[in-house]
Amino acid sequence: MVNSIVLQSGSPIPLLGLGTWKADPGVVGMAVKSAIVDCGYRHIDCAHIYGNEAEIGQSLQDIFEDDGNDIHRDDLFITSKLWNTMHAPEDVMPALQKTLADLQLKCIDLYLIHWPVVLSKETKGLKISLEDMPLIDTWRALEECVDKGLVKNIGVSNFSKKKLQDLISKGLKHKIAVNQVELHPYLQMNELKEYCDAQGIHLTAYSPLGSKDRPPTLKNEGEKPILEDPVIADIAKQRAATPAQVILAWGMQRGISVIPKSTSPSRQKQNIEAANLKLSSEDMEKISSLDAQKTRYVDGSFWCGEGSPYTMENLWDE
Repeated sequence: MVNSIVLQSGSPIPLLGLGTWKADPGVVGMAVKSAIVDCGYRHIDCAHIYGNEAEIGQSLQDIFEDDGNDIHRDDLFITSKLWNTMHAPEDVMPALQKTLADLQLKCIDLYLIHWPVVLSKETKGLKISLEDMPLIDTWRALEECVDKGLVKNIGVSNFSKKKLQDLISKGLKHKIAVNQVELHPYLQMNELKEYCDAQGIHLTAYSPLGSKDRPPTLKNEGEKPILEDPVIADIAKQRAATPAQVILAWGMQRGISVIPKSTSPSRQKQNIEAANLKLSSEDMEKISSLDAQKTRYVDGSFWCGEGSPYTMENLWDE
């Protein structure tokens, strides 16, 4: 049984969910069905830019219409994300309405600003600075979506502590429910977690297993796969678990929700069984030492470069 954390709004978010980034069309629909119906997942993480929300939506409808499984819309926590080309206030609600139409839902549980990065809608490669398109303007439009009943909670993704502080300082009608960031034993985000905890912002970890299957263009030469770490492997052996289960259990025991992507029913089952794995304080301490690696697998460098207002320094504020 997967535990949940209650967000500031009172909505419970299951601590283990299914990620759908890189889940191919023609495969993702069956993956969502197997996860929900066969494995017991109740948290599905989506995004418009993944290009698979329509297929996911059809699978959700198939599940709801099947009287044999007794699974209803209110049983699920569904997240989606606003893409970078849709930050202009007048574009936010139409973007969410498109996602709702694709998912065949009247309301989703969580909608996130995908990146603190703005791209031109007309010229998709053109990057626009946050000075020219402030995040607070996008946030105000998201707040309208809550008021219209299109989404229950709103939040952000890939936001640093500084960007959260800047946004909160503007005075928000609806609080930031979630910050979804890359987070795993090689990138533990302790300072960010401490700040988010103090603000009542829940952290969700994407790429919690290191996203080994991400495109080659997003990989760095010589990077260490976290699933092959000897410390993790030793704990897994002692606990009769897989390295993936150890990493997911570590995240959940810190009160962080984790959203590993898998289209394999057997792997989905292994991942959700991590909810039953209890790591000792000694295990947790050993894993905490791995933060020294400071490895960001999805480093955001694709937003930077010549002519871009974004640099690695101002993207992550590090």
